[in-house]
Amino acid sequence: MTTIYPDRTAEVVRNTAETRVRVVINLDGTGQSRLQTGIGFFDHMLDQIARHALVDLEIEADGDLHIDGHHTVEDVGITLGQAFAVAMGDKKGIRRYGHAYVPLDEALSRVVIDFSGRPGLVMDVPFTSGMIGTLDTQLVHEFFQGFVNHALVSLHIDNLKGCNAHHQAESVFKAFARALRAAVERDARIAGIIPSTKGTL
Repeated sequence: MTTIYPDRTAEVVRNTAETRVRVVINLDGTGQSRLQTGIGFFDHMLDQIARHALVDLEIEADGDLHIDGHHTVEDVGITLGQAFAVAMGDKKGIRRYGHAYVPLDEALSRVVIDFSGRPGLVMDVPFTSGMIGTLDTQLVHEFFQGFVNHALVSLHIDNLKGCNAHHQAESVFKAFARALRAAVERDARIAGIIPSTKGTL
């Protein structure tokens, strides 16, 4: 179920036999969040997205965590991607591209994003630990793959340095948020114009 509100907001609900996920987003928010996925470190990373992208974000997820976190993390990525796609609308007047380098102590990550209308993920993050709290680090890729497939973006993620997995992940999510903020920002110089030579994104 998808609900479209005025301006750049959306509500998307995704229910499957494995998870129930609800996402509400305001792209022109102030970084407020209300998050409950059942995976503490994942909530912490989602909060980084809200705060550093300056989007208001509500995410409620009830998944089969008695199995593991895979379905929950992946389906949150899918639903968040769907919410972005709806809230972006026809993408008129956006900057479209965004990039950011973000350090966290010894870790340094780079993220580049293009709201191209075409899904593509290239991710190179050599996590130094298999788990951060109760989050399996393999699921970070699943989250971003779900987001990319449904937000229809090209996304490049590289952790350039880092030996602490918590720092690696947090620098990735903060860089992702900063790149998002730049890409979805409205550019007054192209108000009402789709930033593509094709005329569509």
